[in-house]
This record gives sequence, C-alpha cells and structure tokens, in this order.
Amino acid sequence: MIMMSFISIPLVTVAWLLVGYSLAFSDGGAGGFLGGLAHAGMLGISPQTLHGSVPELLYATFQLSFAIITAALVSGAIADRAKFAAWMVFVPIWAVAVYCVIAHWVWAPSGWLLKMGVLDYAGGLVVEIVSGSSALALALVLGPRIGFKVEAMRPHNLPFVLLGVGLLWFGWFGFNAGSALAANGLAAAIFLNTLVAGCLGMLGWLAVEQFRDGKPTTFGAASGVVAGLVAITPSCGTVNTLGAAVVGLMAGVVCSFAIAVKFKLNYDDSLDVVGCTSSAEWSVCC
Repeated sequence: MIMMSFISIPLVTVAWLLVGYSLAFSDGGAGGFLGGLAHAGMLGISPQTLHGSVPELLYATFQLSFAIITAALVSGAIADRAKFAAWMVFVPIWAVAVYCVIAHWVWAPSGWLLKMGVLDYAGGLVVEIVSGSSALALALVLGPRIGFKVEAMRPHNLPFVLLGVGLLWFGWFGFNAGSALAANGLAAAIFLNTLVAGCLGMLGWLAVEQFRDGKPTTFGAASGVVAGLVAITPSCGTVNTLGAAVVGLMAGVVCSFAIAVKFKLNYDDSLDVVGCTSSAEWSVCC
C-alpha cells in the first residue's frame, strides 16, 4: 500500500511533464473537453513565463501535486489486492486519460464545466470526486478481500493513523490556501476555513459514534478530520468561517454513515476512500 502511493509520485510526474499539464491546462484542444499539446514536454514555458501573477513552472508543479495525491488516494481503496506491476501500468494511463481530462473541464479557462459556472476552488471535484469514483470502480473490478464482511478489518496501528492524518491535515493547508496563489487575506481565510472544517468534521463524526455506538473512537476522530477537509476543499475560498464550520460538521455526520454503504453494496473499500470523499459530492453541489 505504501509503495503503491510512493511509486505514484514518479509515475504521475513523468506523465504530467510529458503531456499531462498540456492536456489539462493548454488551449487548442477539443472544444473545452481536452487541452492541446502546445506545452507537451513543458515546451514554451520558461522561467519568465507567468500564469497570472506566479511563474508558470511553479503553477505547473503545484498542480502536479494535486495529480499525485489523487492517484495516491485511489490506491487506498484497493490495498492488499492489486499487483504492483499492474498498478505501475495503470497509474500513468489513468492520470492522462482521466485526471487530466477532468482537470481541463473544471480548471482550464476553456473548460466546459468552468464555462457553465462550476466552482471547485481547490479540488473537491477534480481531486476528491475523481479519486472516489476511480476508487469505487477499481474496488468493484477487483472484488473484495478474503474475509470481507466476515472479519473485522480495523487498522492495526492507531498511533500511526493519527500521525498520518496529522501530516495530511498540515499538508491540506498548502493544498487549499496555496490555491489563492498569493500570501494575502484570502489565503488566510482559506487557512482558517480548512482548520475549522477539519475540527468540526472530527466533532461531528465522534458525536455520531457516541449516540450510535455508545463511545467515540480514535479511528472515528481521524476519519472525521479527513471528511471535513474533503468537504471544505471545493468551497474553501468562497465561504466564511461559520460556513466552513457547517460544512465540516455535516461532512463528519454524513460520512460516518456513508462508510457503511460498502457492506450493503458489497464493494471492499479498504481505507474508506469512497465513503470519506463522498462529502465532496454534496459540497460541490452546494
């Protein structure tokens, strides 16, 4: 599982530099559905080239980090089932054929969804919904693990779970606030919104566990944080602090129930990627 996430970094990076960035963010492609190849191999982009107020090389690298984390999220749903060699083949193809296409629709100036008014400030649709949908598709294709719905497959090292979520939470500040592309008041507001949503997501999930199961859990606390962070991502730059609190709280409550759907629909989502990213769906719609 860890190696699948780790190998995604070079695989997505190579695909992104060769054609991915160009397909996602350049014009001249298929009428808002896909970019052209004007910047394939990063052609035409020099250290002096700007994207708005920032160097385009910096912007391309920032967007690359979104593509990498999306691939890593997908791997979490199929832990213990996918062959490593097959994953290495799948990732670059998926990055170009799926991620770059959706990124163009939503974030490129010529993207058809952007022109329709779809607002995804920092990746709720492009990252979270794409990763959740891809994870669900792979989980259905690969089938469940041996012992699914028979054995309790809980994390065996909860301190590491909390450590991982803590690192994820810290990185999410750059994920969201960095989308402001400046160190200004908007970035500060996004930073605070991200913190608040994560906190309320945790409290919402723990409240459900307390009333439903009789006690809150460490794993629930970690999952609630992730649910809140996912939910605030698409609207982090457009809601106020109170709005971020509501978004995070609702995400924690909704996702605490959503993760149980896999048992009813018989798909094995190893790390609850589908359930935790489901909060992005209603958040984008709102």
